[in-house]
Amino acid sequence: MKPAAFDYFAPKSLPEALALLAEYGYDAKPLAGGQSLVPTMNFRLAQPAVLVDLNGIDELFFIRENGDGLRIGAMTRQRTVERSPVVHARAPLIHETMPHIAHPQIRNRGTFGGSLAHADPASELPVLAVTLDARLRVQSSRGERWVDAKNFYLDLFATDLQPDELLVEITVPDLPARTGWAFDEVARRHGDYAMAGAAATVTLAADGTIAASRLVYLSVGDFPTEALQAETALIGEMPTAAVIRAVAAIAAAQDIAPGSDIHASADYRRHLAKVLAGRVLSRAVERAKER
Repeated sequence: MKPAAFDYFAPKSLPEALALLAEYGYDAKPLAGGQSLVPTMNFRLAQPAVLVDLNGIDELFFIRENGDGLRIGAMTRQRTVERSPVVHARAPLIHETMPHIAHPQIRNRGTFGGSLAHADPASELPVLAVTLDARLRVQSSRGERWVDAKNFYLDLFATDLQPDELLVEITVPDLPARTGWAFDEVARRHGDYAMAGAAATVTLAADGTIAASRLVYLSVGDFPTEALQAETALIGEMPTAAVIRAVAAIAAAQDIAPGSDIHASADYRRHLAKVLAGRVLSRAVERAKER
């Protein structure tokens, strides 16, 4: 298949790109890595009248440390994030998760911000953004605003972005002391979209009980799904194997509403959610004890 006809613009600055989005509105699509947009255009599932290519905007490619975490430019390649020693040191959950995303060839072109803005419910990066309390800087010709990742995702492939806005930067705070992390997913083959996946962080109090936790799923709903009841059940508990098993059961039974498709039934996804919660919470607890 070939895409429908479109006009193409390659701005060299952010203001130029924002002006184009303001001019064309819903008719325009920003082109980042193109790993999702181009296939959907080829099958004519997406038919934008205008493409605004962001690959010439140097100011959107960066990884920088700040006082309490990381700043990542939206156009930073996923492979760059994966290989960054700064990301490894300051955001180990991101470092651990990056190799799960598709294949190296995809990560060589795919961008960090592009995946977040695409909002595929089977994607790993939106789940990480919610788990890590990331904040997203969104900009248009009208100005800029910050959006918490947990408020960014509205529905299936739907975000808080307006037609004239671009996601330009992501900030990721450092993990608190005595906090562990983990990510895991189950796919038919490595690189395929996962049938289910989960990310977790666990913070331990001085007495060894759980002071805070985060458990977020992919591929079990229309957007990143936070297991709120499971998180609440963990607070104040000693992180024993029995407690983690019980909380994993709560997450699978009460916090998610998965659907069925050709890859997995809803019941099987609930089973995976329970298994994955046990894995990531246990691993996060062990790492928290080491920190």
